[in-house]
Amino acid sequence: MEPVNSTEVSEFFLKGFSGYPALEHLLFPLCSAMYLVTLLGNTGIVAVSLLDARLHTPMYFFLGNLSILDICYTSTFVPLMLVHLLSTISFLGCALQMCLSLSTGSTECLLLAIMAYDRYLAICRPLRYPVLMSHRLCWLLAGAAWVLCLCKSVTETVIAMRLPFCGHRVVSHFTCEILAVLKLACGDTSISEVFLLVGAILLLPVPLAFICLSYTLILATTLRVPSAAGRRKAFSTCSAHLAVVMLFYGTVIFMYMKPKSKEARISDEVFTVLYAVVTPILRNKEVKEAARKVWGRIRTSR
Repeated sequence: MEPVNSTEVSEFFLKGFSGYPALEHLLFPLCSAMYLVTLLGNTGIVAVSLLDARLHTPMYFFLGNLSILDICYTSTFVPLMLVHLLSTISFLGCALQMCLSLSTGSTECLLLAIMAYDRYLAICRPLRYPVLMSHRLCWLLAGAAWVLCLCKSVTETVIAMRLPFCGHRVVSHFTCEILAVLKLACGDTSISEVFLLVGAILLLPVPLAFICLSYTLILATTLRVPSAAGRRKAFSTCSAHLAVVMLFYGTVIFMYMKPKSKEARISDEVFTVLYAVVTPILRNKEVKEAARKVWGRIRTSR
């Protein structure tokens, strides 16, 4: 048994959708188009929020952070998936991909909660909003989310990748997703699973409860607004964010809070694609609105 356990794995084989050739042919053009839209859309959010001084607000600051997260997350695996839907990745590359995807996904959990708090202050405490949500606090909250989640993800990745794999290297996924990699381990995975469970509890139910509380208070305040135009403005401000929250948390809860299964299921990979390439597109409404403001200012200045 000892010689088997000493077999080192230098690379992983990403199985992806190889068992579904018809799905591969459908996904390639679809994911290519969506990835391009993701890059252009999120780059547009960052660029427009920098160009228009009126968009130098906490809402667009956090939206820019989410856009950078989307670019980082999708770029960790989508290009590789498009080049070879049945592809090989080095051990170090797999660890880096795993760490970055965990870090960006975890950071988004916190940023969505921070954005919900920001919109609560903007709608429910408008007079004190500039004081309560200062630029210094924005940078502090965003920086803490990035750093804490990176440290958490590095820890989870190191624990997972130090496990013995006994020569097993076929990952039943199109990316080095940590749960798919853990299924290849021939050692005790209990420590890694405990870390993942604690992280899932801290980053899923807790921020989601905070988001629900924030929007409950926002709804109560909005319903007391006398004018219909004011209510529509408040609802439109929150609608895109709520859509992203529902899709993001629905996908992640399905992936990480469901009962553990030994067999890889096609639904897991489909839900990963759904989050990775569809969620960023939902923010295009905000991109268009911001771009319209910039274009309007350019035309006015001319």
